[in-house]
Amino acid sequence: MKKALLVIDYTHDFVARDGALSCGEPGIALEEYILDLTRNFLDASDLVITLNDIHEKNDPYHPETTLFPPHNIKGTAGRNLYGKLHDLYEERKEEIIWTDKTRYSAFAGTDLDIKLRSRGITELHLVGVCTDICILHTSVDAFNKGYNLVIHEKGVASFDAEGHAWALRHFENTLGAKIIR
Repeated sequence: MKKALLVIDYTHDFVARDGALSCGEPGIALEEYILDLTRNFLDASDLVITLNDIHEKNDPYHPETTLFPPHNIKGTAGRNLYGKLHDLYEERKEEIIWTDKTRYSAFAGTDLDIKLRSRGITELHLVGVCTDICILHTSVDAFNKGYNLVIHEKGVASFDAEGHAWALRHFENTLGAKIIR
C-alpha cells in the first residue's frame, strides 16, 4: 500500500505563541513528532505534502472572515511552516510538495486528489492542526474518496480540547481510521 503524509496547517499563525490564530502549547508540543515523522517519510521515499491555509486580508467573500481573526494572510510570515519544520522544508523542499488551500478540507478547491491518485497513494497519514477543523474536514473528504486513514494522535492538536477528543473518536468510530497512539 502506497502512503503519503499530509501535514496540515502546521504554520506559524496556527502554532506559534504569537500566531494570529494559535492553538498554542498543544500545537507547539507536536513539533518534534511531526518533524521526526516527516523525516521518516522522506527517508523512505514516501510522499510528503504540506497543505497550508492561505487567505486574502479582509476578504468579504470568504466564510472564515467573519468567524476567525485574520490568519495565514498571503505574503506574511504567518504562513511559514512552524519552527524546525520550516527549516526541514527549506533543506528538502525538492522532496516536499507545498499546496495552498483556502478551505478547511485540503481537498476543497485543490488538486490534492489528482496528486495522490497519480502516484498510486491509497493510505493517508494526517498530522497538524486543528484536529476538529481542518484535520476533520480533510479526513471526511478523504474517507468519501476511498482513502485509508491513519491519524497520529501525537501529531494533531486543537485550541478546543473537547473538539479534539471528539474528532479523535469520530476518526476511529465513524471513518474507520487507524489511530496511532
